[in-house]
Amino acid sequence: MNAAITQYIDVAQIVLYLFWAFLAALIFYVRREDKREGYPLESERSAHITVQGFPAIPSPKTFKLADGSTVMAPRAEPHDSRPVKATPVGGWLGAPLEPDGNPMLDGVGPASYAERADIPDATIHGTPKLLPLRAADGFYIDTHDPDPRGMPVIGADGRQGGIVRDVWLDRAEYIIRYLEVEVSDKNGKRNVLLPTTLSRISGSRNQVEVKSILGKQFANVPAHRKPDVVTRLEEDRICAYYSSGHLYATPERAEPLI
Repeated sequence: MNAAITQYIDVAQIVLYLFWAFLAALIFYVRREDKREGYPLESERSAHITVQGFPAIPSPKTFKLADGSTVMAPRAEPHDSRPVKATPVGGWLGAPLEPDGNPMLDGVGPASYAERADIPDATIHGTPKLLPLRAADGFYIDTHDPDPRGMPVIGADGRQGGIVRDVWLDRAEYIIRYLEVEVSDKNGKRNVLLPTTLSRISGSRNQVEVKSILGKQFANVPAHRKPDVVTRLEEDRICAYYSSGHLYATPERAEPLI
């Protein structure tokens, strides 16, 4: 008598079915886990409708962060309750939103930002990762690179918006993240941050060029509370302001190209 199992059981087919079952379980698990953030979705038809799809939102789980603190996901706190400062252009669902006031400051469209933790981003040692050069011992600008300190900042209209007073560096990645710009507003002079990714430092012309906003709009850049520290929430607001200028800085930018 031959007891070989392969003579009366198709092992390859069983393995295939097991793989399909494992793959289906994996897809189900991953799809449910990615709903820990951002769900349930908001319904435009009614605030009483829960939009979560299948599978449903998982039960809360506690995650331990690098700094020793913990956070639960899905979060126990309520969802973002900030009012949307924009009005639909039509009465149908999904109609485009038209900003009500200053779109660059009202947090709509490209100026929207997440309510991140109002704490500074930190290094693995728990110290602030972003610091101005004046407070970062041991860091300096290489002599082969243009030093933007003292350079005028020129907006998209060719007008000066301020003067660079310092640079903010990322001590974890050794790059310059922001330029600290002195601007003038109705209350006098103050310093604001300018993301280097949205600026161009020209050593030949001895100026910093910004295409996203106009010279006069530097006076409205969102402020950071402490002179040598910027929080994650403040970073999001600042970057959103400059980014929104590509659409909102002038009325013409918001119009069709053709």
